[in-house]
Amino acid sequence: MKLPAILLTACTLLAVPAVHAQDWALARLEGKSPRHQEYVKIPTATRPLQVFVTYPQVSTKATVVIVIHENMGLTDWARSMTDELAEAGYIAIAVDLITQADGKTTPDIVAGKVTGLTAGQAISALTPDGITADLNATVAYAMKGIPSANGKVVVAGFCWGGQQTFRFATNNKDIKGAFSFYGPQPTNAADIARITAPVYGFYAGNDMRVNATIPQTTELMKAAGKTYEPIIFAEGSGHGFMRAGDPAATDATAPNKAARDAAWTRFLDLLKKI
Repeated sequence: MKLPAILLTACTLLAVPAVHAQDWALARLEGKSPRHQEYVKIPTATRPLQVFVTYPQVSTKATVVIVIHENMGLTDWARSMTDELAEAGYIAIAVDLITQADGKTTPDIVAGKVTGLTAGQAISALTPDGITADLNATVAYAMKGIPSANGKVVVAGFCWGGQQTFRFATNNKDIKGAFSFYGPQPTNAADIARITAPVYGFYAGNDMRVNATIPQTTELMKAAGKTYEPIIFAEGSGHGFMRAGDPAATDATAPNKAARDAAWTRFLDLLKKI
């Protein structure tokens, strides 16, 4: 079964360029970070699932933050987010959800090395059950496969990943929190009834396509007795402001920077309470 249309529109699935490298993000990973980073293969029923893990420099066991990428796959920026989270004291795992059954990974797809497949096409071929299975495997690895982890796991996703974060909260009872960045929200009461973790929403000022259903989801979450705290950030900020407003981004606008700064502060404050 292919993903329903609403899942495919979390971000516009345009044909992607041959290379998705953000040089400023790559520089953080390769030249400036003192933290340990590594790729890990997690066994699943279909193939080894690739994840990118960054460890904090701390003296105690740490909470794990699972990062769900945008519809462009495991880009340099997605990996750089793990380093920022590790700098703040968390073990961060970015999941490569378009790892192929034959072992080909996101960089191969973006570069057109897998029968010309783009990241957007690979995303559209995923199924909800398959995504959930991969994320469940990652949660299990985070809870039992990392000796320096404290057993607490949260999920954070951006754009398409923001939508998957909220959806995953309806399917997994082990996570301690879900942080959905500008992803469409579930509007099905039966799905919402399964949520056990608090959900925190981070939305852009100029993003009515995503924001339009916030009131409906808010009411459904309230009726079900669930925690949902959505915030719309700086006026003029756009979809994708966490990447577009990154302090190192060369083309960041003032509204995106303001939204990014405020959202990052809120994100870290909420993580401290987990």
